[in-house]
Amino acid sequence: MIITQISKETLQFLKQLQENNNRDWFTDHKAEFKEHEKAVKLFFAEVFNDLKTYDEVDDFKMFRIYRDVRFSKDKTPYKTHLASSFHRVKPKLRGGYYVHIEPGNTFLATGFWNPNKEDLLRIRKELELDADEMREILANKNLLKIWGTLEGEELKTSPAGFDKEHEAIDLIRKKQYVFTRNFSDKEVLSADFAQKIQESFKAIRPFFDYMSDVLTTDLNGVSLL
Repeated sequence: MIITQISKETLQFLKQLQENNNRDWFTDHKAEFKEHEKAVKLFFAEVFNDLKTYDEVDDFKMFRIYRDVRFSKDKTPYKTHLASSFHRVKPKLRGGYYVHIEPGNTFLATGFWNPNKEDLLRIRKELELDADEMREILANKNLLKIWGTLEGEELKTSPAGFDKEHEAIDLIRKKQYVFTRNFSDKEVLSADFAQKIQESFKAIRPFFDYMSDVLTTDLNGVSLL
C-alpha cells in the first residue's frame, strides 16, 4: 500500500521555480530540488509497485527537469513540473500511464498519444469494420465518471481511403486516442491521491484490453504474435 504523499513543500518549490526559471536561481536551490525530486521519485516508485499488482508494466521513467530548448521559442531552461510514465509490457499489451505533478496543473494521462502509422491504420480499420465494442467501452459509466470522454487530435475530414460518411468517422479520423484526468492542488496533497491514481488506472483497463487485442491481431482476429 502506498504511504508516500506529495508534500506541500514540493508544490511550493515548483511554484517558486515557475517564478524564477533561470539557471542562477536553480543553481542556488539545486540541493533543495534534489530532495524534492527524490521524494517524488519514491512516490512514483510506489505508484509503479501498486500498478504491478493488477497490470503488467515493465518499468517507470521519471522525466528530467531540464528542458530541450533547441527547437523551442520558449528558452526557459527548466520544466516546472515533475512527471513519470509507466509502460505496459509489449508486444502483447499496449498503452501506457502518465502522472504529471505541477502546481495548478496536475493531471493523469493515458492511452495512445502518438501511435505509429501501422498501429493507427490497424485501429482505424477495426473501427471501420465494427465500432460497437469501442463505443460500449467509451460509454461505460465508471470510465466516464473518472476519465470523461475520449480526447486527442483528429483530422478535419476522413483519412485517405476511408469514407467520410462512415458511421464511425468520428472515431476513425482521430490521430490520438487519449484520456486525461485533472486534480486540484488540494487533491494532490490529500492522503488518498495515490488511491485515486490507481482507481483511474484500473478504470481504463477495458479500453487498454480492447486496444491490445486489436493491435495484436489481424482483421480476422488471428494473432500476430
